[in-house]
Parts: sequence; structure tokens; C-alpha cells
Amino acid sequence: MRRRIGAVLGVALVAMSTAACGLNVNAALPFDVRPGSIRHVPELEGVDVTVGSKDFTEQIILGYIAELALEAAGANAIDLTNINGSNSSRYALLDGQIDLQWEYTGTGWLSYLGYDEPIASERAQYEAVREADLRRNGVVWLPYSELNNTYAFATTEEYADEHGLETTTDMTNFLKKNPREAVFCVETEFASRPDGMPGVRATYGFPVTTTKTFGTGAIYTAIDTGTCNFGEVFTTDGRIAGLGLRVLEDDKRFFPQYNACVTLRQEFLEAHPAIREVLAPVSAALDNEQMIELNKQVDVDGRDPAKVARDWMVERGFITVPDAAS
Repeated sequence: MRRRIGAVLGVALVAMSTAACGLNVNAALPFDVRPGSIRHVPELEGVDVTVGSKDFTEQIILGYIAELALEAAGANAIDLTNINGSNSSRYALLDGQIDLQWEYTGTGWLSYLGYDEPIASERAQYEAVREADLRRNGVVWLPYSELNNTYAFATTEEYADEHGLETTTDMTNFLKKNPREAVFCVETEFASRPDGMPGVRATYGFPVTTTKTFGTGAIYTAIDTGTCNFGEVFTTDGRIAGLGLRVLEDDKRFFPQYNACVTLRQEFLEAHPAIREVLAPVSAALDNEQMIELNKQVDVDGRDPAKVARDWMVERGFITVPDAAS
């Protein structure tokens, strides 16, 4: 799976993995970025800030968003997005090969810090990982966004409207009365892991008549075509909007929280504290609905993630660019 990868490997192994993926600096941003509501910050003028990301669409878009904000403030953003794997990108941050990247609270808590149990509250999960990662690893987590890329069940809008489904509790009540409708599509790992199907069934108590296993991408199509009535999804995946699916609210807060935050090494932020103020309004402006649309533009519509990030930043007024229409 793209970000739930278990405990961090030993330093030597991770270093080998990082070297293997190259960590090649990508081309510079092809835009003339100018201030908008993000103003020029003299203290950041000419400061090199290397921005990393993992190798999936959402992370790459978020990396470009950070680069655009930093460029507007006067910094020299160096693009190191699209690092292969969570362990490699995390090691690149700890080792100083990158200066900042967006990370997810659940990933930090469960994968990097090694805790077994997630914390149900988004705020409490953020506070716990923020305190522990700073104390143990010298990594600062800036304020989290409402963007929460966690698990959920989804169905088609038509099926949800027909049966009055908005939440996972609604789904449970419906399936208890109509068990033949309890056809689910999930990943193989999700079918057996404690924070997947066994745990969520124990929490909500819904029946399962048929379980079909697919790769992550195939599940979205399987829901859309009626192969299954319900499927496991990631809550910010662009295919949700592209296929017109409805994400059912996890109203009992079973699934781990994966709110996105900018992370930096403590010494780097102390040397350049203005970065916090530059990125804070951007983080505050992000949420799941917007991220679904941004991911859709890349994964469904085929647009370039850098241009998707640029257009969102311009639309929100954070930056201006003379060539925004191109």
C-alpha cells in the first residue's frame, strides 16, 4: 500500500533504498511565481529549501504547493518530489537530503514512531505525533490541515440515494435488514488486518455476504460497475469525483486519522522560522473536497500536477503568475 508500510527499516537498509531511488533533483518549476496573499519575506530571500514528497499523486501535488508558496515568499525552492516510498522520503528528511515534506499523522504515529494503536481524534492524534516526533527525532510538525486521507467505504451516488446512505452506521442498519446486499470489494491486506475489515466489522456490526479482493485502483471501477455494492477507498482519491462515488462517513471514528502536515527538521525551522508563517495559510485552506478535485485533475483528467498545484494556488489568491492561463 502506498503509505501504510509497517515499522521503519534499519538505517543502513533505508539508506540503500534511498540511494537506489536516486533522489535526483527534478527540473525547476517552470513558472514565474510572484507574491499574492503570500507576501515576500526578506529573511527567506535566496534561501535554498529542498522540498520532497512520496511517489503518489496527492503527495506530488502537495510538494508543488509548498514549492510555489516558498518561491512567492522569495525562497529558492528545490524540487525533490516523487521519492520512491515512505521509508525513503522519511530518511531523506532525517538525513538532510530534503528540508521539508508533507506527512500524515497516522503514518508518523504508526509507521515511524512504532505505536500499535491509533488515536481516534484528529486533534489528539496530531498532538501526540507532534510531541513524540519532536522529542525523539527532532522533527517538527506544523499545524495540520483538514485534509485527512484515511480509509472509508464508498458506494455509488445512485445506490446511496436509493437506500438513504450517508454514514457507515446507515450502511450497517441497511445491511442488517438486507444481508444479500452486503457485497464488498477490498484489498487483500485490508481484508485481514486489524485496522481493516475485521476491526471495522467488530466496531459497526455489519454483515458481509461476499468479499471480493482487488488491487486498489480496481476497487473504484468495481464499485462504479456494480461488481460490489461497497468498497474500501482512500478518502481523497481523485477517482471518487471522477466516477461519482459517495464516501460514507466513518461516524464512529474507527479508521486511523491521516491528516496532512508539513514536517521539517527542528534545526532547519529554527534557522528559517518564517517558513511556518508562509505555509500556515496554505495548510489551513486544504480539505478533502478540494484534494479530491486536485487528484482527479491529475489521475482522471491527465493534467500535470505542477500546473494543477499552480492553478489552485492562483485561484486561492496565494500567488500570482503571469502565465497562469497556459
